[in-house]
Amino acid sequence: MMRKRNVAIYRHQLFKISEPFIVQQAGSTKRFVPVYLGRKRYGPAPDGAMSLALDDHGVREGVVRRFWSLLTRDPGGFVRRLRDIRPALIHAHFGVEGVYALPIAEKLGIPLITTFHGFDATTNLYSLIKSGSPTLVNYAIFRRKLIKRGAIFLCVSNYIRDKVISLGFPPERTYVHYIGIDVDAIRPREYSEERAILLHVARLVEKKGTQYLLRAFAQIVENFPDVTLVIIGNGPLRSSLEELASSLGIAKQVVFKGAQSHDAVLSEMRRAALFVLPSVTAKTGDAEGLGMVLLEAAALGVPLIGTRHGGIPEVVIDGETGYLVPERDEMALAKRIKVMLSDPAARIKMGNAARKLVESRFDIRRQTVELESFYETLAR
Repeated sequence: MMRKRNVAIYRHQLFKISEPFIVQQAGSTKRFVPVYLGRKRYGPAPDGAMSLALDDHGVREGVVRRFWSLLTRDPGGFVRRLRDIRPALIHAHFGVEGVYALPIAEKLGIPLITTFHGFDATTNLYSLIKSGSPTLVNYAIFRRKLIKRGAIFLCVSNYIRDKVISLGFPPERTYVHYIGIDVDAIRPREYSEERAILLHVARLVEKKGTQYLLRAFAQIVENFPDVTLVIIGNGPLRSSLEELASSLGIAKQVVFKGAQSHDAVLSEMRRAALFVLPSVTAKTGDAEGLGMVLLEAAALGVPLIGTRHGGIPEVVIDGETGYLVPERDEMALAKRIKVMLSDPAARIKMGNAARKLVESRFDIRRQTVELESFYETLAR
């Protein structure tokens, strides 16, 4: 029987409630054991999993270690603790993390795989530097080193692969790899579970297009007075979006629920008549890689409405699994929502098609077999 090998999974902010896909993917591997690395913990590690964070050394020392790593990319805080664990390779999630994981990989003499998710492939160089964030500035400065020295680059959609290659990453080492979701763990909902709910799950930032959804919703409430718009997620725009809902006269029909657990999100999805993600290209260039929440809604059999933006059309097949509208077009968005709310049979048909698409293209078990093939190629 082949001995399982360790793979280091690198993310600055470990176990964020909004990023269950990292743990789900790593936990699906059969021939490798994940060891999670990061600067700071934002939640508990999976049961039985190994994890190393720079803030494990107490408050004072943890702050010093995080600050030093943030500024210098010094791998020392990780390398000393990884020597006994002996990972076969490092898998960094997000290009930013790839820049920080590269010195660790080189110090240990192991390969580095980097997965690009969205903003890390689309945010323009000017915005990265102007941000003033040491992490993003370091990413801008050292990305060329990642291009030269990284082993393999994975992209969560065809759209992101095109963007990554346009940044100078080598096409022969850059692949599309859908992370996928646990299709077997998500039971398709029964139509009887559906309620008059439009659901939007997103971090409340410009890219997610929430303001256009609110403006579209204001156009349909007169015809659909019993429909509620539920918004799950937090972010810097929450206050202004709540003010916008009030100014549009729809505050009583819009529920801002803030950040929720993954189970709570799935529970809300199960009741939704429609899942809506009207993402837009932000002023910084930031765009949607794919939208994991779209996959989860589709797995439940919920029809989708999205924009012709980023990787969304790889999940929302116009006229089949839902509808696509142009970015920032609140009139078109309202029109499609009205059509869908008026046609229960179409919702059922599109929801079933969405489920079949996820089963055939985004099953995490199938995708993880492919991921482990990449691992095996590099870890020989």
